[in-house]
Amino acid sequence: MAMPAGGDPGDERILLAKDAARTGDRHRLALNAPPTGHVLDPYPEYWALSNQIARAGDVDFERIRDFLQRNAGSWAAEKLRSEWLRSLGKRGEFGPLLAEYSKLEQPEQDIKCYHYQARLYSGDPALLEEIRPLWFSLVDTPASCIPVLQALVSEGLISPDETWGRVRRLMEAKRNAGARAVANWLPADQQPAASDLDKAAANPSTWLDRMPANFAASRQGRELALVALARLARDDPQGAYARYLGLNERLTTPDRGYALGQIAWQAATKLMPDANAWFRAAGDTPMSEEQAAWRVRAALRAGDWKTVKAAVEAMPAELRNQPDWTYWLGRAEAALGNREVSRKAFERIAGHPTFYSILADEELGRTFTLPKKARAISSDEFEQTRQAPGIQRALALFRLDMRTEAAREWNWTMRNRDDRFLIAAAQLAQQLGVYDRAINAADRTRSEHDYSLRYLAPYRDRIEPNARQRDLDTGWVYGLMRQESRFVTAARSGVGAQGLMQIMPATGQWVAGKLGMKGYNVGWLQDPDTNVMLGTTYMRMVLEGLDNHPVLASAAYNAGPGRAKRWKDVKPLEGAIYAESIPFGETRDYVKKVMANSIVYAALLDGRAPSLKARLGTISASDGSTAGLGSPAPGAGLGDE
Repeated sequence: MAMPAGGDPGDERILLAKDAARTGDRHRLALNAPPTGHVLDPYPEYWALSNQIARAGDVDFERIRDFLQRNAGSWAAEKLRSEWLRSLGKRGEFGPLLAEYSKLEQPEQDIKCYHYQARLYSGDPALLEEIRPLWFSLVDTPASCIPVLQALVSEGLISPDETWGRVRRLMEAKRNAGARAVANWLPADQQPAASDLDKAAANPSTWLDRMPANFAASRQGRELALVALARLARDDPQGAYARYLGLNERLTTPDRGYALGQIAWQAATKLMPDANAWFRAAGDTPMSEEQAAWRVRAALRAGDWKTVKAAVEAMPAELRNQPDWTYWLGRAEAALGNREVSRKAFERIAGHPTFYSILADEELGRTFTLPKKARAISSDEFEQTRQAPGIQRALALFRLDMRTEAAREWNWTMRNRDDRFLIAAAQLAQQLGVYDRAINAADRTRSEHDYSLRYLAPYRDRIEPNARQRDLDTGWVYGLMRQESRFVTAARSGVGAQGLMQIMPATGQWVAGKLGMKGYNVGWLQDPDTNVMLGTTYMRMVLEGLDNHPVLASAAYNAGPGRAKRWKDVKPLEGAIYAESIPFGETRDYVKKVMANSIVYAALLDGRAPSLKARLGTISASDGSTAGLGSPAPGAGLGDE
């Protein structure tokens, strides 16, 4: 990454303070905390105060308040206030918490629940109805939220049926400990034995085999059977369905709907043809958002447009109105002959550079076109943006290679900014080679846009020759790289993928071997030239091994070629349906974004956008094998099995 030459004489103090904070050296941190006029002065002071809060000893409230006042509106102030409120909540010091909470701009869930606790403690009469939705939405439940949920039960605002519903949701999400805790809030005559939930989930077949003949006589007996069926369905939906058939006559009608909904959901994620019929058999049983989405996907793969329409319309309004499901509702209405209703659905989401928006435009007979470029940023606008304190801090942090803090500072500074500031910030970041933050800023504009910043195309002297040499569509290559690394040469993912094209070390070694390159070293992946050469070569390999289809190759780049091929259907499948029904959420989102990116880059690089629907094309039928893909080298993202 290119950054301004030179530095600040005080840089060493900042780095020493950071290291002291990392190692817990309070004495050295205190020595380096006093301000010296450096743009990053708030950071050593923040680290010192944060360390004090973490010790939970003699916290100096006045020092904290003074820091928050002097640094009001900064990311460091928000972070310190969050830590302070969390500490106050843990200690039950609700007075100061209530006084400070409203000044927190983006409270995390655990702090929200400490605030709820404080309001409960103060006797706020309207609170219980306000927090009731948490019962149905929280899955990952911070410890601070448990007393809040418990208060709903003790005040009679949650019925036993709703309590069992929460137990089910937590078991579905493998939150067994949370489910056990909630089960303890049931009426005494409905509570399962402490270990039974775990036993039913850990060994579902054994549990179902050993259930007493009269298991259905009690609520807990039926619920434990449903837990076992749902857990068995994760590994063996067909086997779970066979078990269900042996039990269904002893279950209630709602219980049968729940069991079938669980079996259908797991079958759908495994792309089993029976999933659509099982979802239909489940009827109008309540479903989670994830289940509701897979209900649509199962119907799409089955070509059942009537069920697609019904399944989307059954979604909660907030989910139904997302572009994904608005598009598929429009397609279903069109397939059923309701052209005007279909057109209105497409109009609601058209006009944006996103996967379903571009497809909606094409259904309306329009190709993607770049918006009018924003008027030029004046020198005054540029300088005012450059001098913004948050920008100055972010750039100084980038200079010191403190990328995590720099990105957070940058993102915090971009919030609530107008388009002119965002475009100027994007230009500044581009000039300094901080390409990911340039994209970050340009992506946020609402009325004025500059797509040459939102869809940067750096390193053209490296990327375009490699794309041409391997006969790859340049827009597709850029679209993939934008999604992989945002053009950060030193990018490294949590699973070890590296560089501009986020290549896994094993993938790099495999491709280097195919190219006859000797002495492979994982350090090669940090070299932009070698990274692009290996990455584009891998793109060509997976493209050739997967019908020369960019959708399959994009999926393979993220999740491995074996998986990309296994996700085909026994019949030809529309490319958009294949993308929508990819079982891995990360890969599903990745493929959509890469393909949409490729269209925007084509418009920028070639002056004209091709049809996304044509590019998605048709995925050929599976032949039931994974032959012809060469070595099962992992893709750049998740790796292959």
